[in-house]
Amino acid sequence: MDILVKLSQFLLSLSLLIVLHELGHFIPAKIFKTRVEKFYLFFDVKFSLFKKKIGETVYGIGWLPLGGYVKIAGMIDESMDTEQLKQEPQPWEFRSKPAWQRLIIMLGGVTVNFVLAFVIYIGMTWYYGDKYIANDSLKDGVWVVSEPLQQAGMISGDKIISIDGVHLERFDEAALKIIMGREIKVDRNGEEKIIKLPVDFINSASNRKKTKLLMPRIPFVVGGFSDDSPNQEVLKPKDFVHSVNGLEVKYFDQMEDALKPFANKKVVAGVTRNDKQVEVTLQVNAEGKIGVAPALIRDIDAEKLGLFKLSTDRYSFLESIPVGIDMGINKLKEYGQQLKLIGNPETKAYKEVGGFMAIFNIFPDFWSWEAFWEITALLSIMLGVMNLLPIPALDGGHVMFLLYEMISGRKPSDKFLEYAQTVGFVLLIALLLFANGNDIFKAITGK
Repeated sequence: MDILVKLSQFLLSLSLLIVLHELGHFIPAKIFKTRVEKFYLFFDVKFSLFKKKIGETVYGIGWLPLGGYVKIAGMIDESMDTEQLKQEPQPWEFRSKPAWQRLIIMLGGVTVNFVLAFVIYIGMTWYYGDKYIANDSLKDGVWVVSEPLQQAGMISGDKIISIDGVHLERFDEAALKIIMGREIKVDRNGEEKIIKLPVDFINSASNRKKTKLLMPRIPFVVGGFSDDSPNQEVLKPKDFVHSVNGLEVKYFDQMEDALKPFANKKVVAGVTRNDKQVEVTLQVNAEGKIGVAPALIRDIDAEKLGLFKLSTDRYSFLESIPVGIDMGINKLKEYGQQLKLIGNPETKAYKEVGGFMAIFNIFPDFWSWEAFWEITALLSIMLGVMNLLPIPALDGGHVMFLLYEMISGRKPSDKFLEYAQTVGFVLLIALLLFANGNDIFKAITGK
């Protein structure tokens, strides 16, 4: 059932983005009286799930959910249908229109993507407010989950002061800023420390089964057991473990150090169960572990326990407009920084490029409109940026040739555009195989 919920959100988001992107091409094409022969959600290789001709356009749904397209008459596109180009140009064809009109048609899709993202951020800011965990409210610091981050020198209990010299106000932004950062300043027991991150940190941090870098510290409430845990009959779900051998354990991350001296031994632990204090004897394995996982706590419950302060900034509709726009601009900048990291071979960030499975896994396994819209807005920005890349077969490739034509006054020949489209299509297939190949490799290896 959980996978169906994820799949539903994934397909709904993908469909919405594809249809609106293609509408961005379709509407200006119709305004400039350019014939649109097909408008498709998903690709109709060999056959369609649905199609209906209305006027001069066939509207349909394909069976291959790798994108969508509008087929504009007289345009060399991914369909590579060049038969029409052998005829004399017609006034209703794309190639017969002035360069500035063709440019607007080609920029329509990415324009819709960016506008959609900003509209969603404005709407979310107005409806949900701007929610975040105040970094300064984490009085006992953070839980460092990532081994590479630990190896870089950061430890649980550190309080993050700044990342690359910029004061951290929102804990929610810490992970992304660290991934793209080089230096973290922390407060460790009242003393400031500087954590230097290696240049390939993004690759080493991502190449692990644990995807989180750090979390707010949480108490040790029993959430589950490993299959080989010797303590399944001793502890019960929702037990609160608060001491080991008389030593207070306030947070789950303190358990590792507390249990290490008792490897291959038994230890007495203090537990609160159904509001009663009890003592239990736990078996510790050779690695100093007891085979117990903590229960994750909802933000609202963590706030009630005093673990941190959950802040929400509320805005009127008019106030939410500049805030939402600023949020969209920041997301756009962050995505640009991620692409810059991917383009730098030293970071090895290219190994973390993902395909459809990576996108699918972003969605939660429960239905959340707030998460759905937030993810959709981010994907819309990603789709817009990727389509602007100057690769033939993408919108950015067409824009590149149109700008050349407008500046030089010379239009590239149809034969040249055919060759360029073929090269671009090969590049896109290679990128698609690489990204989805990464997904398959990670699924097989677990890395």
